[in-house]
Amino acid sequence: WPDQPALVVNRSYDVLAANTLGRALHSHSPFGTNLARLVFLDPAADAFYADWAAAADGTVTGLRLAQGAAPDDARLSAVVAELLEGSERFRSRWNAGDARGKRLSHKTFVHPLVGAIAVRTHHFDVRSAPGQELVVYQAEPGSTSAQNLALLGALATPSVERT
Repeated sequence: WPDQPALVVNRSYDVLAANTLGRALHSHSPFGTNLARLVFLDPAADAFYADWAAAADGTVTGLRLAQGAAPDDARLSAVVAELLEGSERFRSRWNAGDARGKRLSHKTFVHPLVGAIAVRTHHFDVRSAPGQELVVYQAEPGSTSAQNLALLGALATPSVERT
């Protein structure tokens, strides 16, 4: 999907692979290699997620569901422990005990380079690698968000020098 951000994440929301737009979407954050850490530990997260509370709730409920499926996953336990220690907002949501799977949803990112990007979020299990998930963000074709994604892609693609 060269025109849509796509990521492969594990149970603990570590980004294992991404296409150019997927990397560019999260490259502004030092926590971009772990989406849960980005949501709760990056001071810029409130500005990056237009609806931070919905992103936070989805992240916590997804992590809780993942922990139920893989209680012995050391990396997942480490991420949860770090967030419990480092974020009161994570801790209060975690203690609520909610768990739910991912579903088709809508998000709006406010990228520091290109502005608002409204997308539908699609989640697909990677059957050959249990615990991994392909996440694809899709903007409405022809929309301002699609234009902003195209601009982000152009900014992220290295230019080719001509001789």
